[in-house]
Amino acid sequence: MQPLRIYSRQGCHLCEVLIEELLPIIRGRLATEICDIDSRPDWRAEYDTRVPVVEYAGAVVSEFPLDRPAITALLESLP
Repeated sequence: MQPLRIYSRQGCHLCEVLIEELLPIIRGRLATEICDIDSRPDWRAEYDTRVPVVEYAGAVVSEFPLDRPAITALLESLP
């Protein structure tokens, strides 16, 4: 199963808030990968002013604020 990717950057307060809200919801149900957009030019170009962005299997699931219904629907759709 693919991990849930969280595109963020260090020092981003909105990213910290979203991650704090998201992790308890998905803990034990889906692996996460936190991607620092400043570590890769392609991520920075794509997500620079949009962080935080939550993506699963190449599709955006949520941006800030956390879309709890979308996360719940994603978890319910997993085998």
